[in-house]
Amino acid sequence: MRLGVLDIGSNTVHLLLVDAHPGARPVPFASHKRPLSLVQFLDGDGNINDAGQHELVEFVLEAWEFAAKHKADDLLAFCTSAIREATNGGEVLARVKHETTVTLRELTGSEEASMTFFAVRRWYGWGAGPILNLDIGGGSFEMALGQDELPELAMSVPLGASRLTRDWLPGDPPSAKSIKELRRYIRSTLKPAVRKFEKLGRPNHVAGTSKTFRSLARIAGAAPSAAGPYVKRELQALDLGLWAQRISAMEIGDRFHLPGVSEARAPQVLAGALVAEAALEMFEFASMEICPWALREGLILRRLDQLVFEGPLDPAPHVAQRPPAQLQSPEKVS
Repeated sequence: MRLGVLDIGSNTVHLLLVDAHPGARPVPFASHKRPLSLVQFLDGDGNINDAGQHELVEFVLEAWEFAAKHKADDLLAFCTSAIREATNGGEVLARVKHETTVTLRELTGSEEASMTFFAVRRWYGWGAGPILNLDIGGGSFEMALGQDELPELAMSVPLGASRLTRDWLPGDPPSAKSIKELRRYIRSTLKPAVRKFEKLGRPNHVAGTSKTFRSLARIAGAAPSAAGPYVKRELQALDLGLWAQRISAMEIGDRFHLPGVSEARAPQVLAGALVAEAALEMFEFASMEICPWALREGLILRRLDQLVFEGPLDPAPHVAQRPPAQLQSPEKVS
């Protein structure tokens, strides 16, 4: 069975196809993605402008055709904070459905945190005991803690790396004053959340998911992605603090040359480092392990679990057929 997950995030839009069946691990088959920072398309009123909507529609059509070409049996399509928090998010979702027939499910912050935690639990297993998972996105920062497959507490706060860069770090490199003010804002935002998690007791294991954590770990010396998912990767708080100081003095063009940092993410790696540093400090952990599975894998695994009870899938309409000709761009019309 081939399943697809279309992830409309704040930094990238990504379609992942995997081969799997209930009870088996999902094996990546192919992916299609492009950088698309929807946060950068927000106008003064918090609306995603027409240019951003057009880029989104074009990618959804591309993803649909990609899934159909590779004979996907099912396609899960979802969006996170970039659309969830946009003033015109509902209108954007309606436009995507009208022009592509694909329905994007809008995940809440707690749902996003919970499904990511679900993937982390499956990766580490029951032997890990209580797990705290942290995930830095472009628009939000998710936290989840629990000892079962789903967390006892899952929260989302507006501390995404792209959002913070746009709102707090305008300079290149940013001023010492702006960094100090951002550090203060991050801690004041995290403080009430950390208090709620403290009531649940101290976890045995702290995991980090998301491209931001992977990049930070790579900068600090972790193995590259080419080494495969089974190589243990850790991020030490001490190393993170040192690199946050170094990156704060770098121009964006210099950050791009750091290991694990793409050109698209170079502007926001400092904000991500400041959030990660504050989280480890406030949760009082000296290190964290980087988990290769995250939200997309969590949704796939949850879907596979549902199939145990629901039986085989009929092909989803939006992957069983090609898009109507009038919805395709000229070069896609055969």
